Amino acid sequence: MILSELLGRSVVDDAGTRLGRVVDARFVLDPAPGEPNSTARLYGLIVSPQGHTSFGGYARRDMNSPALIMAYMRWRERGAFLVLWPDLATISSDTVTLRAGYTRYSPALVDS
Repeated sequence: MILSELLGRSVVDDAGTRLGRVVDARFVLDPAPGEPNSTARLYGLIVSPQGHTSFGGYARRDMNSPALIMAYMRWRERGAFLVLWPDLATISSDTVTLRAGYTRYSPALVDS
């Protein structure tokens, strides 16, 4: 599957209640022992009840300027959440269904 095929898909819970749309994805880099490069692994999807596009780089907690754009982006993406890959039950041609008991995590990126 190509990531762009997931973006924009409707997301529902196990009861079929609409939660929003996939607007972004989170990846982690797994270091490969003895290799200079890391392997990217899909960690989870960002679901937004309002938006239809990614955060445009404003998902970082330490982003605070330009203030007007930051305020708009935070307002526009209110209610968005990260759902981890293991919490996805099924992916159909137009819908992502989450498993029962999935957890909503903050979509904010934190520098480590």
